[in-house]
Amino acid sequence: MSSSIVLDPTDEARPAARTVGPRPDDLAGRTVGLLDISKPRGEVFLDRLETLLAERGAAVRRYAKPTFTRPAPADLRAEIAAECDVVIEALAD
Repeated sequence: MSSSIVLDPTDEARPAARTVGPRPDDLAGRTVGLLDISKPRGEVFLDRLETLLAERGAAVRRYAKPTFTRPAPADLRAEIAAECDVVIEALAD
């Protein structure tokens, strides 16, 4: 198994240690959450990604943060965690 380095873009003086979660081998039959962080054109990327995922047998649920300037609210994060197997976040401009 290869190792990965995950960079955190937040401005933390002392970054918290984080590990990468397990990845499924296949997305067919899984529910994939697409999170739009509300930056311009993020929905363009997610629209195309939704089409590609559906073609491969994944169920897709869409979510949006109220603003890109703050972390997703706790209730939105809980909703995504309860409803999805995997989440993809759109970062665009």
